[in-house]
Amino acid sequence: MRSLLLLPVMVMAASPLSADMAPPVNATVSSANPGLVGTSRPIAQKPRTAWRPKRAWRPSSPAQAVVAATRNATQEPARDAFINAVQIYPYSEGTLYRLFAAPEHVTDIALQPGETLGAVAAGDTVRWVIGDTPSGSGETKRTHILVKPVRVGLTTNLVITTDRRVYHLTLVSTARSPMIALSWSYPADQMLVLSRNGAAGAVASGIPVDGLNFNYRIGGDKPAWRPVRVFDDGRQTFVEFPADLAVGEAPPLFLTDKQGDAQLVNYRQKGRYYVVDRLFETAELRLGTKRQAIVRIARSGSRKGRV
Repeated sequence: MRSLLLLPVMVMAASPLSADMAPPVNATVSSANPGLVGTSRPIAQKPRTAWRPKRAWRPSSPAQAVVAATRNATQEPARDAFINAVQIYPYSEGTLYRLFAAPEHVTDIALQPGETLGAVAAGDTVRWVIGDTPSGSGETKRTHILVKPVRVGLTTNLVITTDRRVYHLTLVSTARSPMIALSWSYPADQMLVLSRNGAAGAVASGIPVDGLNFNYRIGGDKPAWRPVRVFDDGRQTFVEFPADLAVGEAPPLFLTDKQGDAQLVNYRQKGRYYVVDRLFETAELRLGTKRQAIVRIARSGSRKGRV
């Protein structure tokens, strides 16, 4: 009797689960005891969405548009743009030049020789002391704008008008490291002279000099082939080298990204100019094997790289 009663139990334990006893879809079977069946909560899955490329940031308000435009137009002091203690900015219309000053120190803003001062206007004339004085005489006469803040932590703007151009500056007062003096180079004037002499006519023919953008910084090493200036016409970029480039070894031009990776770019040489059929933010000229000379080029206002 006992063996007959035990037989169905043993068969049931050994027989597979019937359809009625099968675990539900969300059931789990214990690995320690396959006979034990439990249930678990269904796992919530995120609905898949199609990949979309990131859109370029655009100002969402007029105020943000002003901030973005001001940031892109601002040119900062560069280490390789100093001649002794004077910061030399390449002049370009509409650029905003930053000047760092400090209390008890006077910073000298020197205009082009022969340039006649029209007016000087500042946003804050109470906490900034601003004056002007001439130096030299005749053709070498030069106007100097002298600025000094009364305390640290001040920021204002300065507009200088002359008989030749308008200068826009941002004045920042700092506790230390004030700029002793700043001045400008004038690539457009130099190009105008070259154009009249026919030296640059073949490079940017048909384009007025005032339509060229000279807002580029040149830094890095100072080999004999270091470019004299870089400019663009809104479509092509021109790199101008010293006159003896034609008889020397020409350095290849690489475009660089914000990670510092470089790639060779297509360009053609016309006399002492490289002509690149595109605009770029940052680039490098490299020449040499053991001791490689590197010259960096960056468009002013670019935030992708430093010179």
